Amino acid sequence: MAEINFELVTPEALVFAGTADMVVVPGSEGDFGVLPQHAPLMSTVRPGFLEIHKGNTLERIFIAGGFADVNPAGLTVLADEAIRPDDLDAATFDRLIAAAERDIARAAGEIQASNARQRLADLQFMRTQARA
Repeated sequence: MAEINFELVTPEALVFAGTADMVVVPGSEGDFGVLPQHAPLMSTVRPGFLEIHKGNTLERIFIAGGFADVNPAGLTVLADEAIRPDDLDAATFDRLIAAAERDIARAAGEIQASNARQRLADLQFMRTQARA
């Protein structure tokens, strides 16, 4: 099966470098999946969960905005911040949930509000899973 080359980069570190069957990116206008041989694309990225699919595994990483670039070499996501769920402590969850709630209140349109509500739901779910 064909794979796509993928890199997730923050100002501090190279968070992920490898191949994947598919990567789902939280684009500013909605999530989009990137498969091998995807058409070239550039997009802004909203805060949310990036999904890396490889075989029967799924890795989710929270990213706090940035840019995505799909080109013939693969996909690169330049994220403002990237946090693996296992690295989220109670204080970080509280900060991210408060930010999502502020974004819902400040949303300029339904797309922004919907994205913020989805991010809030994801964070609340992840917090319950982290406590289990």
